[in-house]
Amino acid sequence: MATHLITGAGSGIGAALAERLQDRGDELWLLARDAGRATQLAERFPGARTVVGDLARPERLSWALSHQELPERLDSLCQVAGVVELGRVEELTPAVWSATLAANVAAPAELTRLLLPQLRLARGHAVFVNSGAGLRANPQWSAYAASKHALKALADALRAEEAGNGVRVTSVYPGRTATAMQEKVHRQEGRAYEANRWMAAGTVAGTVLTVLDLPRDAEVTDLQIRPPG
Repeated sequence: MATHLITGAGSGIGAALAERLQDRGDELWLLARDAGRATQLAERFPGARTVVGDLARPERLSWALSHQELPERLDSLCQVAGVVELGRVEELTPAVWSATLAANVAAPAELTRLLLPQLRLARGHAVFVNSGAGLRANPQWSAYAASKHALKALADALRAEEAGNGVRVTSVYPGRTATAMQEKVHRQEGRAYEANRWMAAGTVAGTVLTVLDLPRDAEVTDLQIRPPG
């Protein structure tokens, strides 16, 4: 039985991934932003363990995790959580930039740093669910795309640093996926949201499972998945 710690398990791709892993009998540790969210996750995923840590405050993650029980080893650390705020460069304030970079880059970096010993012990797998915006930047997406480009850099550097420890590192770049975040994006874009136009969260979760289950003689470094057309 493998052990996984997942961020963003409350909805979307993270929830779909947690469901798939739990269905096959793996052990789940789910990061929650606060105690209330932890209770909700525990109710949704019976038997899963929860850890409380606010990704919006990466500077406090070390203190928060040091006061809680953590897994002794991790076969995977799957970082799915993220935030998005669209706007033209002339409109985005320092507060938006800081919040976006904190949640999408600084928090994943800090969580990785804190859990590297458990990943090394298991020769585990760090999976960063990035975005197509991590490979290209479109108008009004500057803050989000910058954070996702930085997340790619984090993964690339980590892969090179940890290869000797047997830790595999994968970045997954989904296109538009039918999630609550996508619905928010459509509102910000002023467009009607039609979920059936986009990939299902479970489809993206399935690609993450494929990456995790790859035999040890190979490593998927970067994986793009997009809706057709």
